[in-house]
Amino acid sequence: MVDLGGSLAVASKGLSSTGVSTDLNVTYLNSGGMIGDTLRAEVTCDKFGKTLAYTSIRFLNGKDELVARGSHTKYVAMAWKDENNIVDELSPRTGRL
Repeated sequence: MVDLGGSLAVASKGLSSTGVSTDLNVTYLNSGGMIGDTLRAEVTCDKFGKTLAYTSIRFLNGKDELVARGSHTKYVAMAWKDENNIVDELSPRTGRL
């Protein structure tokens, strides 16, 4: 789920190809619940550059208690070349999309 969440965060920035995972971490803080319980994921793209994208994800249970957190780093340098991208490049002035 950390891999999927991180990839979707990168895709939300306009890249059709989301790159290659270089680092992935998950820390379990509490029980995720029982079978059938619902978890909510909140994903953030913390930094998005020409070479690497850094994402973080939080998993919360139905009581809004943090049950796990993760981080995901993706190599995106080659992903910029995908012709299906919605965005062409980072702004040279701000380094942002």
